[in-house]
Amino acid sequence: MNLFDLAGNGATTPAAAAVCSRKACRAGAQWQLLWNNPKIHTPERRKIWLACGEHRAWLEDYLQTRGLWKDTVALDAAVPEVQLADGTGSPIPGRVN
Repeated sequence: MNLFDLAGNGATTPAAAAVCSRKACRAGAQWQLLWNNPKIHTPERRKIWLACGEHRAWLEDYLQTRGLWKDTVALDAAVPEVQLADGTGSPIPGRVN
């Protein structure tokens, strides 16, 4: 039993709508921009920014200019798997910023 279950009615909270990561943009996201900072992240680590159609190119350019961009996939697409050294597949760790 989880202590937090006692505080609520047991209903799950619905997922929040995916919103573009561009500053001050509240449009619905359509794209996932996968990136990492090789100075602080392991090569297989992927962070995810969300982008609306209007800001996709701007956010990609921002990440590419800094050498951080890895891939862009549609929001409804599954995040690709990384092939680990031991031959097993594992989902790319990431989070929305």
